[in-house]
Amino acid sequence: MRLPAPLIAALLIFPIAGSATARAVRHHARHGATRPVVVELYTAQGCADCPAANQLIIKLSDQPDVIALTFPVDYWDYLGWRDAWAKPEFSERQHAYMKAMKLRDVYTPQVVVDGRAQMSGLKSEEVAAAIKAAARVPEPRPQITMRSLSWAVVGGGRTSAGGADVWLVRYAPEIREVEVKTGENKGKQIREADVVRELVKLGPWRGASHAYKLPKVSDPALKSVILVQSAKTGRILASRRL
Repeated sequence: MRLPAPLIAALLIFPIAGSATARAVRHHARHGATRPVVVELYTAQGCADCPAANQLIIKLSDQPDVIALTFPVDYWDYLGWRDAWAKPEFSERQHAYMKAMKLRDVYTPQVVVDGRAQMSGLKSEEVAAAIKAAARVPEPRPQITMRSLSWAVVGGGRTSAGGADVWLVRYAPEIREVEVKTGENKGKQIREADVVRELVKLGPWRGASHAYKLPKVSDPALKSVILVQSAKTGRILASRRL
């Protein structure tokens, strides 16, 4: 396993991160993007480098033109701290990106922007540039509508080679805190925003309009996002907050 990128001091990163990501979001809004840019962070409470990247996602979570999602992974648990929010399916999703992007291995903290680009969560300028680039993508996107509280409809449109998958992501729309008692972050209070709690593949999408039944909500406090994502490349073709 490739270990996380070297830690960059948070005091050096986040004065830049705040301005850079804000500029990217303002650019996105000015150019009339039809949907938010999806920013995924793969992180772990036992990873020493991750608290700084968590802070970047906390900043992005307040931006209306960004869907920020925190995916806690479980492969750091061997160091002695079992991540309170990690699930194996989140690690599997990160491994799928690794294969699609032809990376050597997974690592934390990793940011994936719109399924199109990946970089260390410590490289705030690269994250900002990727958000700006994703906002400029001109390709048409299928519309996602709600038939009722229980059905989502992905409209007709052009899909990618190999088709696409439709995902339901449910996350906690808040900042969650947990005290780490063992491992690399022993004694630290870890703060994470928009932590994903449920990840469900609703089914394939092949370009024709199709309705998808949504599973029952296990926790009414959770918020939901629908993603239409290329099955081959991982690129996000459409997204909508429910």
